Amino acid sequence: MISMLLATQAATAEALPEEAANTVVQAAAAVPPESHFNILQLILHASIPVQLVMLLLLGASIASWVIIFRKKRVLDRAENEAIRFEERFWSGAELSKLYAGAAERNRDIGGMEAIFEGGFREFNRIRQRRGVDTRIQLEGAQRAMRATASRELDGLEHNLEFLANVGSISPYVGLFGTVWGIMISFQGLANVKEATIATVAPGISEALIATAMGLFAAIPAVWAYNRFATKVDRIGVRYDAFAEEFSSILQRQAHLDD
Repeated sequence: MISMLLATQAATAEALPEEAANTVVQAAAAVPPESHFNILQLILHASIPVQLVMLLLLGASIASWVIIFRKKRVLDRAENEAIRFEERFWSGAELSKLYAGAAERNRDIGGMEAIFEGGFREFNRIRQRRGVDTRIQLEGAQRAMRATASRELDGLEHNLEFLANVGSISPYVGLFGTVWGIMISFQGLANVKEATIATVAPGISEALIATAMGLFAAIPAVWAYNRFATKVDRIGVRYDAFAEEFSSILQRQAHLDD
């Protein structure tokens, strides 16, 4: 009897590892395979308000990149034109010849050359009057140069405000889409008896894409605004310095005419 009990226990002990292994295999087979992360599917399955937020952020991002490329081209051209005109101006050329070249018809001028043309034109117009004081001639030329410089800088600063708005507002718009998406996801849990991570995860993932798109639109806009605003300031300082130097030249010329 004792020998039979011992044999039964031994057989049971040998069978347990095999049963445990089968149980582990069945449990592993029951685990669902890892789902592939598809951003497009998450966007398409998002709620309508979240999709509208994403569409708005996408449009803002595209518009920002268009402005960034155009503004870079405009500022680079303004800087190169200022360098070329300064080289001609300080090369010893006569002011009358420079003015004749700037005042040619069907020729679009801008930047520093436009400032020179406006100041010299006003200076000549006032000088043609008899008995006009030298101080009045200089003040008129300086006013004309300030007005022209202001118009040129306004053109260079065009659309920079849009970049600033996109950079400051886009993260909050994306956050609004995220909050809305998470709210919809948690409301959907009211109809589910057992709430798990698998139930909530898709909705939260859809909502978080809105925040990511907000940052994607904001970061380049902020970087471009800071860079372009600094470049516009440098060009403005360059215009002011040229206007001061040209005023000194006009003052000497006015005294020589007297």
